[in-house]
Amino acid sequence: EVQLQASGGGLVQAGGSLRLSCLASGFSFDEFTIGWFRQAPGKERERVSCIKRSDAYSYSFYADSVKGRFTISSDNAKKTVYLQMNSLKPEDTAVYYCAAWYGQGCPSVLMTHWGAGTQVTVSS
Repeated sequence: EVQLQASGGGLVQAGGSLRLSCLASGFSFDEFTIGWFRQAPGKERERVSCIKRSDAYSYSFYADSVKGRFTISSDNAKKTVYLQMNSLKPEDTAVYYCAAWYGQGCPSVLMTHWGAGTQVTVSS
C-alpha cells in the first residue's frame, strides 16, 4: 500500500524557517517523482516543488514564488523527501501536501498518490 506521511508544519513568524518531511512507503522511491503542493483557504491548490532522484537521474522543480527560499531534497535510504522553507512570508500560509507519481514532472493533476496535509502558518 502506497503511503505518504507529511510532517513538520507549524506556526512561525515571517522571515522564519520550517522543514517539512514526507515519509514514503509502498513503492520504489527512486522511480517516482515526489512533490509538495499547497492550498490556502479560498485558493486553488498550487504546486510548490518536486524531485526525482536516482543514481543515474536527477530532476527538480520549483515554483517561481518559492525559488531562492525553498530547497527540496531527498534521502533515498530513508525514503524521505524534505522541503526546507526559509524566509517564510505570510502568503506561504497554507496546508502543504506531499504527493507522488510514476513519471517526471510536477503537475498536480498527474499525481496518483497523496498524503494528508500539514498546516504551515506564517504570521506577520
